[in-house]
Amino acid sequence: MSGTELTVTLSGGSTADARAVVRALEPAFGSARELPADKNATVHTATFDSGTTDRSAAVAQDTADRLSAPVTVTVQGTPQAVEKASSTLAQAFPTHDQGVASGDQEQERQLVLEP
Repeated sequence: MSGTELTVTLSGGSTADARAVVRALEPAFGSARELPADKNATVHTATFDSGTTDRSAAVAQDTADRLSAPVTVTVQGTPQAVEKASSTLAQAFPTHDQGVASGDQEQERQLVLEP
């Protein structure tokens, strides 16, 4: 993982729910390299080059789709990228923080997003 990359892993919910979460992060991070697409997958992954855009994360609340079921999201990257992703998702969805683990230069946080 490069110093400017944010990786998002999503489980629970549908492929449409995973896409909604990824789209909610786009105002803060720009477009993901690839949107979740496999309808048979139980875990989806998206990667962003963090800091590629200066648009306000507040846009996420207005543009977020509703979820059909709870989605567990793990965000991994620099501490700044993880904090930015966590706060962006908290603005877009009801969110329960499940904890954070910090490494030498990166951080991982798990969130549960509610419909």
